[in-house]
Amino acid sequence: MLISGASIAGPALAHWLARYGYRPTVIELAPGLRDGGFAVDFRGAAHLTVLQRMGLLERIRQHRTGGSPMTFIDAQGEQVASLPPEFAGGDVEILRSELSRILYEDSHPGPTPHDDSATATTAATPLSTEYLFGDSIASLTETADGVHVTFERGAPRTFDLVIGADGLHSTVRRLAFGPEEDFVSHLGYYVAGWDLPKSAPPDLAARAVGYNEPGRLVTVGRVPRRADDPSYGGETFCVFASEPLRHDRRDPHAQRKALAGAYEGAGWRVAELVDTVWDADDLYFDSISRVDVPTWSTGRIALLGDAAYGATVGGMGTGSAIVGAYVLAGELAVAAGDHRRAFARYEEKLRPYVSRCQEGGRGTGEFLAPPTQEALTARNSVLNDPAVLAAMLQEGHDISADITLDDYPSLVPTPTT
Repeated sequence: MLISGASIAGPALAHWLARYGYRPTVIELAPGLRDGGFAVDFRGAAHLTVLQRMGLLERIRQHRTGGSPMTFIDAQGEQVASLPPEFAGGDVEILRSELSRILYEDSHPGPTPHDDSATATTAATPLSTEYLFGDSIASLTETADGVHVTFERGAPRTFDLVIGADGLHSTVRRLAFGPEEDFVSHLGYYVAGWDLPKSAPPDLAARAVGYNEPGRLVTVGRVPRRADDPSYGGETFCVFASEPLRHDRRDPHAQRKALAGAYEGAGWRVAELVDTVWDADDLYFDSISRVDVPTWSTGRIALLGDAAYGATVGGMGTGSAIVGAYVLAGELAVAAGDHRRAFARYEEKLRPYVSRCQEGGRGTGEFLAPPTQEALTARNSVLNDPAVLAAMLQEGHDISADITLDDYPSLVPTPTT
């Protein structure tokens, strides 16, 4: 079985498939595991149950960031609102890069590739996963008993099944289901983040703060877990309102130019902050969008995670990906090779759950960067009301827990080697 994408959903699926006796192959365009990136969180019983059944919950807790409180300030640096750490951090928060590395190491007990590994390829070992870095799928042709796959760099191969776990801009979805614009809806905002380079003013991240103007947000601060890293000076996160941008999303210079234009004329120290992006080497930049695919599978090809039901920020995407991988692998194992039955059951069980989770992402941009001064004042009032915040937190927990999980490990015989 071929899985496209080695971020979160792909390695999580590989974990379960290997446990059930499959020999999955994961292909990833990047030359190695990606460093940097935002913190992601898990919240509620469903997320934590899956991590517990994976045997990874305690390890993830050992790497948790601890969450960070956020003070919102005005142009003079005075506090106007605050956000407790648990609001963004859930029950356990971890850097996306550390989560990805844990999932990779768990599903492939071999050396971890680094970003300078060029076209790193690691060979499969018994009951583990083959990882192919630095390559991408070029074409998919379904046959009577498999899917013939050609790659941008590697030799063609045939797989029983292909799973697209390759994110918002999924290659598998484009090749097997249709163009991206048929499934991805822009929600009116863009998001960006990067680690502050050494050239940044040393006091810029002295405290964790957020600064808003209508339609624009910048935050800057330090994650406590990274405090011992001598190369770490802090990080920034930006959200801004915008119509869809017509730029090459793989062109870092175009992304930096768009970001600088979006914050032109902003107050406080935004000019200093945004100017650091030109020296940053780990910029994340994308639209806040939602993915809706009418059917998650076609023949021997299926979608998982953001490729099928993504919501860029606020849609519990990481938790949904972990739960989705658990259900998909479990249904494949229970179906004993009947992929049509497995794919149908996977979608039947998961779609109502992830659709509710996705709704949380629909208003994220407007909440983080309200479009008017009146809306911004109202948002700050919400942040300053403990009762409202508590209700919002409880609602998130309730939504994330609203699924009944079959105990697949107990239903599937343990494979023998």
